[in-house]
Amino acid sequence: MSLSDRSHAIELILAFADDKHLMGQQHAEWIGVTPFLEEDLAFCSIGQDELGHAALLYELLVDEDDEAAIDGAIDALAFGRSADEYRSCHFVELSTDDWAEAFVRHWMFDLADRLRWEAVASSTNEALRDIAARVEREELFHRMHADGMLDVLLESDEGRCRLRAATEKMAPLALAMFEPVEGETQAVADGVIDRPFAERRDEFVAAVEARVGPIDWGEPPSQDGRRVRSADWAPLMARMREVFELDLEARW
Repeated sequence: MSLSDRSHAIELILAFADDKHLMGQQHAEWIGVTPFLEEDLAFCSIGQDELGHAALLYELLVDEDDEAAIDGAIDALAFGRSADEYRSCHFVELSTDDWAEAFVRHWMFDLADRLRWEAVASSTNEALRDIAARVEREELFHRMHADGMLDVLLESDEGRCRLRAATEKMAPLALAMFEPVEGETQAVADGVIDRPFAERRDEFVAAVEARVGPIDWGEPPSQDGRRVRSADWAPLMARMREVFELDLEARW
């Protein structure tokens, strides 16, 4: 059974899927311009995974049987909504040309992502539960890559300094990943998710500080349940839609 007939869970899954979708695009935009060949390959692979995971989550909200119709409905969710219909957090919308910030976002996003997948690993929705089990193998690679690169960068004074600066800049936005969404309380009651995601925030903070030390987290921006887009969303979406809009009737 899909989630399309469980309206209280739609916002939750959209937030999850939109974050993954935009994170995949952000990784893709670093291909060919990262400081290391290893990072070019890793960001390419991780970005592809994130886009695939987003598609799996979008499919939960699709009420179609035909494969072509399913693909078209997923594309419509990914590219065809108006700005106020997206539920991404500002953390994944942020545009940055600083690789330290891009890497820290990758690391912090995957720390939070692990908690989010754990929250649905025992979901009463079988399809969501199966997706969580399926993607864990790929998510494990994401975390291993981030941790390994973090180890290397923390070995030097310059690396530690740049990482801390990037982490403190990204920290308030990272906390916005835990902002409650509409219907989450009922989704918890129905077992779609095991607890409100905000309850995992302290675990996330502890995991970050275990690696880089105590930081100033500031205050997360209010996103009104992720209904407010950042200034970076429109240009990011324009780049994402560039090929799609060449032919809106095409099946890519």
